[in-house]
Amino acid sequence: MTLELNSCPRLAPGCRLGENNRQRVLLMPERALHLNGPSLEIVERCDGQHTVEQIIVDLQKIYSKAAPQKVEQDILGYLALLQKECALDFETG
Repeated sequence: MTLELNSCPRLAPGCRLGENNRQRVLLMPERALHLNGPSLEIVERCDGQHTVEQIIVDLQKIYSKAAPQKVEQDILGYLALLQKECALDFETG
């Protein structure tokens, strides 16, 4: 499935942000994913309020030393991975 820039990602049912030993984690059924840096920035914005495009623009500002196209590709790849792991749902607005 191709991610649409106007879709709004949100954590899927059964998934939530948590903390383990002072590190942020994405808690999913039967597993957890440690988050830091860009991965944390992305997941924190998966609240059903930010579009994929808004997430890309926000992170391009934060990581302005990186090539904008590279930031976009990395974000789209990470969102696709989380979707494949059933950690995200996407709503088209």
